[in-house]
Amino acid sequence: MSANDRNVRVAQYEIEVPIERPRADVWRSLTEEIDAWWLPDFHMVGEGSVVTLDARAGGQLLEARADGSSLLWCSVHMCVPGEALYLVGHLAPDWGGPTLSMLKIALEDRGEGTLVRLSDSQLGPVSDENLRSQEDGWRQLLGDGLKRHCER
Repeated sequence: MSANDRNVRVAQYEIEVPIERPRADVWRSLTEEIDAWWLPDFHMVGEGSVVTLDARAGGQLLEARADGSSLLWCSVHMCVPGEALYLVGHLAPDWGGPTLSMLKIALEDRGEGTLVRLSDSQLGPVSDENLRSQEDGWRQLLGDGLKRHCER
């Protein structure tokens, strides 16, 4: 990383994923069935880990294994059931940080389906490459994971 890349900045991206299911179903999948759609490549603590989301302020998006290995993906800052989750997470230097990530996942009715809108604001030495990687990862999780799970 060059000296210019070490400067702290705020960077943002937004993703929209249309899902052909009612909002209540998408919310239930997002919050209660997260391990069913969280893609295998995103299980960072290894095979056999389980991803859970406690969708209330102070709750956690957590990945854990029976052997005690665990990763706190994000903490829940605010939850408006059926409508939005506000999450705060930290990226360690191993993943391009130290960076603070503030995510909002909002659900909107779209016809008979739901539009999932994720916006992420990151603060830290955020490189363009790392930002694209984060965006691509969430696009995969929501598109190939959540959408596919909901529409099956």
